[in-house]
Amino acid sequence: MRISYCFALLVATLSIHPLRAETGGADKPAWELVWSDEFSGTELDRKKWKPEKSCWGGGNNERQCYTDRTKNIRVSGGLLYLTALEERFTGPDRPPEIASMPNPNKTQPFTSGKIRTRKLASWTYGKFEFRAKVPKGQGTWPAVWMMPADDHYGGWPLSGEIDILEAVNLGATCDECKGNVGENRTLSAIHFGDKAPKNEHVHQRVALPDQALPSDDFHIWTLEWGKGLMRFYLDNKLYWEVTPDQWNTASPRAKSNPVAPFDKPFYIMANLAIGGKLSEENNDKGIIMNSVPAEFLIDWIRVYQCKDDRESGLACIKGAKGGE
Repeated sequence: MRISYCFALLVATLSIHPLRAETGGADKPAWELVWSDEFSGTELDRKKWKPEKSCWGGGNNERQCYTDRTKNIRVSGGLLYLTALEERFTGPDRPPEIASMPNPNKTQPFTSGKIRTRKLASWTYGKFEFRAKVPKGQGTWPAVWMMPADDHYGGWPLSGEIDILEAVNLGATCDECKGNVGENRTLSAIHFGDKAPKNEHVHQRVALPDQALPSDDFHIWTLEWGKGLMRFYLDNKLYWEVTPDQWNTASPRAKSNPVAPFDKPFYIMANLAIGGKLSEENNDKGIIMNSVPAEFLIDWIRVYQCKDDRESGLACIKGAKGGE
């Protein structure tokens, strides 16, 4: 009786908290967990994350100041909360790595939260996965994305950018969307090419199979990234594959390197922006004030690397050349 009870308890536990390493079966390459945050404490883990403090608008004319306050960034009940508020706030214009000296102050009408692993953790190739609940509302723009740890190929976008999730204006008017719930698509993108205005990007939008709003519940987003290959998944369903024929870099350091710039370490970040070009120029336009306050909830973020093939990661990507 005790054995049966313990077995049932184990099964129930695994159904709630899945195994942290993915085995590929006998003699098969496996994804190995190398970094994670389950947000199980009562405050942000400063050994893993550093909040960004800036008001410059991300180069997109966003309307928020990112602060390091619990009003905007908090951990509670096993979740990370990035909260956007309507409040006039003055703070540093830019983050340290791109700031002028001295760094001027700037005032914005909203505040929000942004956390980064910059200078704390970065990875070349792997499986990047998180479970999150995105907010809805015209003007909201949550994202989980990656930037190069060092600008090996040059400043943005020569060294690349990987946007795993962007959710813009969910629930707002969308003539091309199905399901009669408004904007119900999330977005993934990569940025590359030459310095503006010659910068380039490719992107893909995806809706849930039942056309529901992604903001109604938690969902899992995944990036599998190997040498010369990126695959994007929503709730374990592949919706986009990107290969080197779709990207490039103008950097002279990339000569004879067909996979550049996406072959160097990238760090991960999560934020909730308000306004900005992508949100304000689409759907119902601008910012609808009842969209704020808004909350971006993240349950966990996990990073895996291919145990037997960290050099390319391809051995763990099913169907990839050199993969399973």
